Amino acid sequence: MVFETVSNMIAKQLKVDLSRVVPEAKLVEDLGADSANIMVLIMDLEDEYDMQVDDSAITELHTVGDVVSYIEELTQA
Repeated sequence: MVFETVSNMIAKQLKVDLSRVVPEAKLVEDLGADSANIMVLIMDLEDEYDMQVDDSAITELHTVGDVVSYIEELTQA
C-alpha cells in the first residue's frame, strides 16, 4: 500500500509515467529528480504520512524502494 501511494506521488511530482516508478528506479538518474523535486516530495510525504523525515536520512534515499522502506519503518515505529 505504501508503494502505491509513494509511486503515485513520485510520478505526479516528477511528471513521469507511473510504469517507470519501480522500486529499483533511482530518483535522480532514472526519473530525473533534482534537489528541489526531492525537497517537495519529502514535504508531501511528511504531510501524507504525518511524520518527519530526518535530514540525515534524505541523503540515503536514492531509489523508490529506499523511500518506501524508510516510510514503512517510520510508520511502523
